[in-house]
Amino acid sequence: MGKFMLGTKAGMTQLFDEDGIAIPATVVQCGPVVVVQNKIVETDGYKAVKVGFGETSGKRVNKPDIGQFTRSGAEPRKVLREFKTDEDYELGQEIKVSDMFSVGDAVDVSAVSKGKGFAGAIKRHGQKTGPKTHGSMYHRRVGSMGSTTDPGRVFKGKKLPGHMGAEQVTVQNLDIVMVDGERNILVIKGAVPGPKGGVVEIRTSVKSK
Repeated sequence: MGKFMLGTKAGMTQLFDEDGIAIPATVVQCGPVVVVQNKIVETDGYKAVKVGFGETSGKRVNKPDIGQFTRSGAEPRKVLREFKTDEDYELGQEIKVSDMFSVGDAVDVSAVSKGKGFAGAIKRHGQKTGPKTHGSMYHRRVGSMGSTTDPGRVFKGKKLPGHMGAEQVTVQNLDIVMVDGERNILVIKGAVPGPKGGVVEIRTSVKSK
């Protein structure tokens, strides 16, 4: 069974185990999500479920999505995501975090990372700095661009300064340390990508530890 959930990152905290050791953890305000569409092999070529999350006004939803919400009998939702699963769900069905996950489950968490604007090669790619002695004049700039005559160009893929962050990031094999079904809260061990309030996608881990 492919477990899944949508939520917003609430922030980080720490829990303590039986030995008094602090466990850094991220709190995610999850769901509930509502089933909007079922993808089937016969018509779509694969099996998945599309769910909606987060309240929004119908004025902020485009017409194709309004049609899906109308057919499913659900209120318009702010975020729509697809998750591959072998389970069958009814249109309009509400799924809570306690229906999906339990303590000890390993999950993969995806989100858009924090945007950091334009960054140099040292910050963006972790490259070493130049000599810091007096007169160097080459402290944090890009390294060698290659030889002169041959090949006489910069190879594709060279790590250069540019826009950093604001990209889809997935952190794998994180453990769930607490599930609060009443408040729809999921506490995940470690850090997850994205800013506070950012939308996160939680799935069953594809790799086993």
